[in-house]
Amino acid sequence: MKFVDEVSIRVKAGDGGNGAMSFRREKFIENGGPNGGDGGDGGSIYMMADENLNTLVDYRYTRHFDAERGSNGGSTDCTGKKGEDLILRVPVGTTVIDSATQEVIGDLTRAGQKLMVVQGGWHGLGNTRFKSSTNRAPRQTTPGKPGEQRDLKLEMKVLADVGLLGLPNAGKSTFIRSVSAAKPKVADYPFTTLVPNLGVVSVDRWKSFVIADIPGLIEGASDGAGLGIRFLKHLARTRLLLHLVDMAPLDDSSAPDAAEVIVNELIKFSPSLAERDRWLVLNKCDQILEEEHDERVKEIVERLEWTGPVYVISAIAKIGTERLCHDIMRYMEDRADRLANDPAYKEELADLDQRIEDEARAQLQALDDKRALRRSGVKSVHDIGDDDWDEEDVDDEDGPEIIYVRD
Repeated sequence: MKFVDEVSIRVKAGDGGNGAMSFRREKFIENGGPNGGDGGDGGSIYMMADENLNTLVDYRYTRHFDAERGSNGGSTDCTGKKGEDLILRVPVGTTVIDSATQEVIGDLTRAGQKLMVVQGGWHGLGNTRFKSSTNRAPRQTTPGKPGEQRDLKLEMKVLADVGLLGLPNAGKSTFIRSVSAAKPKVADYPFTTLVPNLGVVSVDRWKSFVIADIPGLIEGASDGAGLGIRFLKHLARTRLLLHLVDMAPLDDSSAPDAAEVIVNELIKFSPSLAERDRWLVLNKCDQILEEEHDERVKEIVERLEWTGPVYVISAIAKIGTERLCHDIMRYMEDRADRLANDPAYKEELADLDQRIEDEARAQLQALDDKRALRRSGVKSVHDIGDDDWDEEDVDDEDGPEIIYVRD
């Protein structure tokens, strides 16, 4: 199935039915009076999160959705039938945005969650409603109100606890295959991974977390190089980022340079996402001599001015992966406890999440604007937004914690 994580659609709620004008006419009953009924309400349109869906491909080619119109009122005070509501099912993790105003209408993050996106039109009134002591035979009715109409943009972000960052061929897909039952494609050429992959990592019988592997980034991804950075939005809802670096690249490129490229692209996409808790994972340690580990690690850590945890692993040989997964699980549990008991920390994370969402949406909108300009025939497109950024000063007084697993 084709992976689609962004679509634009138009939704139109049903119009309300018109009120009826009718008078009672029966044998031997003169001047029976008005008996025109009201129309029915128009159907509304809802979005519902469905855990069985993992792509928006159903909306790739069908873009217009109309709810049923309410029926007109009838004689003998008969009310018209209400239009059926239309429920559009989307994957869990879908954000619904008004295309005209860029307002976020809602975020469907739980299975079964429903969100009304357009309201059906109100019913019209029949002439019975206008009967009074001074107006015994009213000939007044009202038409049904038109249903709301909106152009919507649907953005899907995968829901995962841990997200993987890295250059192509850094070993992200191999890592997720090693620690979970997921089987993403693995090959010895760049951009093997073209869509995000999810895997469930079971640490204990009742303990597990979800890990997301996104396509690799290259230098200039923020300007559209390679697969660009549109998949970075899938990391917006993760709780922890793992930055995978190939310690022994086959093309003899510099591992510190490769690590720095990812950091730069991450900051360009969203400085707030770069503030998310992030661990450095140096992969393919089995490809270099053990006595060279310290020197290679020191070189990368110094280049990045890294102060967080550093893990030296081999995903394919499963060296150090079990320790890493247990530490991730422990981090998740500690984070949950702190969220439950520390209101200030909870508020701080909520603010960070909102900033990440805002920055990611602004960046993706800027990229959409540039693509639209290119399609319109503009040959030279200047970068939209300010690419200048200041690196935060990092306190490295204590130095990073480096975890080795010797077999």
